[in-house]
Amino acid sequence: MRNFFLHAAPLLAVAVSGFGADKPADVAFPPRLPDGASSVTESSPDFLKPPAGFPADVAIAKAAPIVDFAFFPGQDYPGKPWSAWGDSLAVNGKYYAAVGDHLAPGNAFVYEYDPTTKQFRQLADVKKLLQLPDGHYTPGKIHSRLDLGSDGWLYCSTHRGSTRITTDANFYKGDWIIRCNPADGKSEIVATAPLPKHCIPCSVLDATRLIYYGGTAPGSDTDPLGIQFFAYDIREHKVLYSGPDGPARYMAFAPSTGRVYFTGSKSGDLLRYDPQKGGAPVRIAGTIGIRAASDETKQGFVYTVSEGKAGEASVLYSFNTKTEEVEALGPAVVGTQSYIASLDVDPTGRYLYYVPGAHGSGDKDGGAVVQFDVKTKTPKVLAFLSPFFTQKYGNTLKGTYSTALDPAGDKLYITWNNSRGTKAWDSVVVTVVHIPESERRP
Repeated sequence: MRNFFLHAAPLLAVAVSGFGADKPADVAFPPRLPDGASSVTESSPDFLKPPAGFPADVAIAKAAPIVDFAFFPGQDYPGKPWSAWGDSLAVNGKYYAAVGDHLAPGNAFVYEYDPTTKQFRQLADVKKLLQLPDGHYTPGKIHSRLDLGSDGWLYCSTHRGSTRITTDANFYKGDWIIRCNPADGKSEIVATAPLPKHCIPCSVLDATRLIYYGGTAPGSDTDPLGIQFFAYDIREHKVLYSGPDGPARYMAFAPSTGRVYFTGSKSGDLLRYDPQKGGAPVRIAGTIGIRAASDETKQGFVYTVSEGKAGEASVLYSFNTKTEEVEALGPAVVGTQSYIASLDVDPTGRYLYYVPGAHGSGDKDGGAVVQFDVKTKTPKVLAFLSPFFTQKYGNTLKGTYSTALDPAGDKLYITWNNSRGTKAWDSVVVTVVHIPESERRP
C-alpha cells in the first residue's frame, strides 16, 4: 500500500480505522455540506493556480471550469473506510459509479447520478441483494468496471478488502458478477463464484456478445492458481475459458473485433483473447502497460497507461486495434504523482483525460485534472481542484479510480476518495467538471 500523508484541513486531523489508525475518525456521518446543501457548484480562478513547486513547463488551461460537488448518499456510518475502487460510466445523460465501505464483511452500492437535477438514485445494495446469513462473507468493494450491455443492464463484480476474511470460516465460496437495470432500478446476481475461491477486481464487458471478462485475485495468499483470466457467457450462464497469467487490474477491449488484451500478471507478456477462436489467450508482439485503458475510438485506437511504480513514471500508449501495433506517447506525469487508474478518451479521439495520484496522494499535485492531446503528445491541466475544496469546504480530494467522460465530451465525472481532515480518507464525493469549450478545441 502506498504511503499516505496528513493534509491540513479545518477539521480534526485523525486517521481512518483500517489504514494504520490509532483511533477512529472523529468526523460526522453522514457527511454534509454547509447549510444542509445536497451539492455545491463552483467556478474560480483558483482552479488554475498550481500548487507550490509544480513544474512551470506544464501547460495550464486559460478558462476555469464550472465544477459540481456532492457527497454520495448512504455513507451513514463510519466505513472501513468509505471508498471507491472501480471505474465508472457516463451514458445516456447519467453517471454510474460504485462505492463501498472497503473491508469485508462490508457492503457496496451502485448509484446513478443525474447532472441536471444533481440527484442520486441507488441501483444496487450488494448486501441486500446477496441475502446471506449473518457471519457469511460479504464484499465491501466493487473494484471492477461498470459497463452497459446491449440488453440495457449495467454489469460489475465484487471484491474483498482483505485475504484474512476470504476463508472457509467465513463461508467464502468466491465472489459475484452482478447487474442492475437503470430502467426499473432492479438488481440481480448473474453468477456466484464463477471461479471458486477467487475475487473479481478486474473486468470488461463485451456489450454486444454479452461476454463478461474477468481478472481474479485469489481469496488466499496460498492459492496455487494465482491471478486467473476468465470469459463468462452471460446468455448461456457458463464459463467459456479460465486460465493462469491473468490481468491484475485492467484490460483493453476492442468492440470492433471483440478481442480483449491484457498484460499477463506473471509473464508480463501482451496477451490477446479472441472469442471467435476461444482457447487460451495468445502472446502477441509489443510491450505495453495497461493499468487503465480508454474505450476504442472511431479511428480504431485504444489508449492505455502503465502503472508507474517507484522511480518509474507512468507512460501513455496507443494501441491500434486493426494492426495491433503499440506506440508509446510519452509520460503521463504532470507533477510528482504517477499512479493513474482511470483513463478516458473524448468522442473525437483527440483528447485523453485522467487524474494522477489515484491511491490517496492526488492532492500532492493539487488534484490535477489532466487533458492529454494525443496529436501533439502534450498534457494540459484543466483544473487543480483539491486546494480550493480543502480551503472552502474542508474536503481534500485525495485520489480517484473512477472517472468517466460524457459521450458529448463536455463533462468529466470524477468519483473521489475524500478526506475531511483524516489521514487517508473517510468519504466519497463526485465532482462534475464542465470542460470549457475553448479548452476542447483542436
